[in-house]
Amino acid sequence: MAEDNSYESMLCVKPEVHVYRIPPRASNRGYRAADWKLDEPAWSGRLKITAKGKMAYIKLEDKNTGELFAQAPVEQYPGCVVEAVTDSSRYFVIRIEDGNGRHAFIGLGFADRGDSFDFNVALQDHFKWVKQEGELAKLEASQSAAPKLDLSFKEGQTIKISIGNIKKKDAGGAKPRPMAGGLLPPPPGAKAGGILPPPAGAQTVPLAQANTGDHDASQPQQLFAQIRANRNDAYTNTDFFLSPNPAPLLDFGSPVPAPQPSSDVWGDFTSAGSNTDAVKSGWVQFS
Repeated sequence: MAEDNSYESMLCVKPEVHVYRIPPRASNRGYRAADWKLDEPAWSGRLKITAKGKMAYIKLEDKNTGELFAQAPVEQYPGCVVEAVTDSSRYFVIRIEDGNGRHAFIGLGFADRGDSFDFNVALQDHFKWVKQEGELAKLEASQSAAPKLDLSFKEGQTIKISIGNIKKKDAGGAKPRPMAGGLLPPPPGAKAGGILPPPAGAQTVPLAQANTGDHDASQPQQLFAQIRANRNDAYTNTDFFLSPNPAPLLDFGSPVPAPQPSSDVWGDFTSAGSNTDAVKSGWVQFS
């Protein structure tokens, strides 16, 4: 991954830091801030942390003019350029360079503990990003170097797919659906929805006679009396059940001729003002 050296990003800015002269390290245990003259800092100013590519830079500038006092280029963190003291979290030892190959170690201190925490986190986040970028570049390089796998079909190449657990449909076709209402299917030879013929010897009632609306008012009473008589005879006479051709229960007789319409347009109604009791049979007069 190409680096843009002309682009410089700002990672952290702290308005007040202190610089101390430190004595040489007495042992390999590390530096101690208690050995410094903390009440007499050698310099005070502003701190900036910038990044350009993979490098980070700690810059100490004058807080009023912005003039550069010292600079410490950081290649990795934690490392030898920035080292924390053993007895405090607000003080560090950094190695500064002048650009001519000379370097020196100075003490760096923050007045607030939160400022030292931000200083530490800014360096950690930058080099964490640098590490991830390096791993990604290595992965891309390994993928580009490996031969690509060609999974496309060649000309004329076919594949066969076997799908199990699929039942074949019966050759006879779909099963007949049951009739609605739970009724049994008609017997063989009979038409669905047809009417069964009457039994042998039974007499049918003519449609014109059964559905005649114009008849004498006394005819229904005679008809119902005959039906009741025939029903009683059918239950009491055992010959009815033994006879192969029982007599019909209903005998309506010959058709009754329809009455002729009257020539009077108003029918047989009496006058509105009459109070006579002579009315036609079948009509009711309201007083």
